[in-house]
Amino acid sequence: MTDLTILYEHPQWFRPLFAALDRRGIGYDAVHADGLAFDPAGAAPSPLVFNRIAMSSFLRAAEHPIFHAAAALAHWESRGARVLNGAGALAIDSSKARQLSLIAGLGLAIPATRVVHRAADLPAAAADLRFPIVVKANIGGSGAGIARYDDAEALAAAVAEGSVPDSIDRVLLAQEYAPLRGGTITRVETLGGRYLYAIAVDGGGGFDLCPADACAVPGRPSVTMTRVEPDAATIAAAEAIVQRAGIDVGGVELLVDDRDGTSRFYDINALSNFVADPLTVLGWDPHERLVDWLAERLLEARA
Repeated sequence: MTDLTILYEHPQWFRPLFAALDRRGIGYDAVHADGLAFDPAGAAPSPLVFNRIAMSSFLRAAEHPIFHAAAALAHWESRGARVLNGAGALAIDSSKARQLSLIAGLGLAIPATRVVHRAADLPAAAADLRFPIVVKANIGGSGAGIARYDDAEALAAAVAEGSVPDSIDRVLLAQEYAPLRGGTITRVETLGGRYLYAIAVDGGGGFDLCPADACAVPGRPSVTMTRVEPDAATIAAAEAIVQRAGIDVGGVELLVDDRDGTSRFYDINALSNFVADPLTVLGWDPHERLVDWLAERLLEARA
């Protein structure tokens, strides 16, 4: 048994992490979620577990591992393992409603949102929102489960014909579609609860803003990224969000609402693939920083 287990699902996203660990000679057990069977009376697989399960996994397989992973991570934590991005972090990652509640609870601005569990309730819930709005699946990923409606009539028609998005947990969000100042959102990446870097992302009008190489698929609108340096208040806010969420490695997304200039945080992501072509965009490779941090956590787990 190694001292580090990495639980993952996507077949490509973590090759850079595995390669960085291999270069450093750090042993690990890469456990794909498919085929994993844990014993609820058994021990954790290692003293340190790193959760890399993506919320978008439901797009790749109907038998996705999200809820199974939640149970496994909670069990391993109960048996004494330190789980990075553990069960609590996954619970936040898998609920946009809980993310927004956490953010607003910190006194930070969010897009105006209403949460329902039936599509039929969307028109009434959205009645006091400013159109256009988007309807979002509570569990999303890679821009999935998001549709825009420019007026109440369009929303009502979509509900009537059954074409609004659905969510695998049957929870839906109606949210004001804020116009983006400058046409970009900002993604702030964190490591160990602290600021790592930030990028401005232009999704070309789409909702899939994943910045990693492995997210690029044929037909997807091009995503352009530029390194930015947020102000101190934005950095402090992002750090407060991930610390409250219990996220060890993850990103926070925000937009500047062009209607009033307000910075609105709208997404917490416990799965960071890191930016594509990091040496060009950032001038350094964040995977090396991640491996440094993991090596420190391993020393702590072995102590």
